[in-house]
Amino acid sequence: MADETAVGSRTKAGAIRQPRRIPRQQRGRERFEKILAVATQLIEAKGSDALKMSEIVEKADLSFGALYQYFPDRSSIFATLAERFNEEGRACVVAALAEATDAATLRAALCRIADEYHAFFRSEPVMRDIWFATQADRLLQEIDADDMEFHAQALLAVLEQVYPDRRKPALLALARLAMQLLAAAVRYAAALGEDEGRAAIALYKKMLPADIGELVAE
Repeated sequence: MADETAVGSRTKAGAIRQPRRIPRQQRGRERFEKILAVATQLIEAKGSDALKMSEIVEKADLSFGALYQYFPDRSSIFATLAERFNEEGRACVVAALAEATDAATLRAALCRIADEYHAFFRSEPVMRDIWFATQADRLLQEIDADDMEFHAQALLAVLEQVYPDRRKPALLALARLAMQLLAAAVRYAAALGEDEGRAAIALYKKMLPADIGELVAE
């Protein structure tokens, strides 16, 4: 089509994920956004497992052909939504880590990230549902892995500044594990009731060491 171009995302392993049709002209962009808006409404109402392409066609007043030009399957819709939410999450992480200059402020930054991510997933039930669906979807797993590596590299950059005497491989291992544990805590908390979730995040923050760099001290 004249107003579209096919693009693919590349994982760190080098595999090309299935391309989606990204519109360039206004009419195409409006249709693209309408599809995502309808899908979001359906996921909010019924959950990601119950999302059907036929319902999107009906509620968005489109043909199947028009839908498949942009999204060949449900997974591609989930992936687009996940990537958009991930952009917001990355901005949160980068902003918090920008304030870390020593052990104390680094710990405070990690606590802030946990609080903000938890609040984010409470306010975005669609993303929470997609996040939980990641375990059963290979494409979402790839997107999640890419996102986790972004966070780990952002944390590594700070760790190298705060702990210049530590070996980089050790700091990288620490950065990756620290972000995995943070994400696991948030996912666990998001699966609980609101009060229980806040308590879980508070407990996670208490478990953070005062000086995370000591975990990889020579």
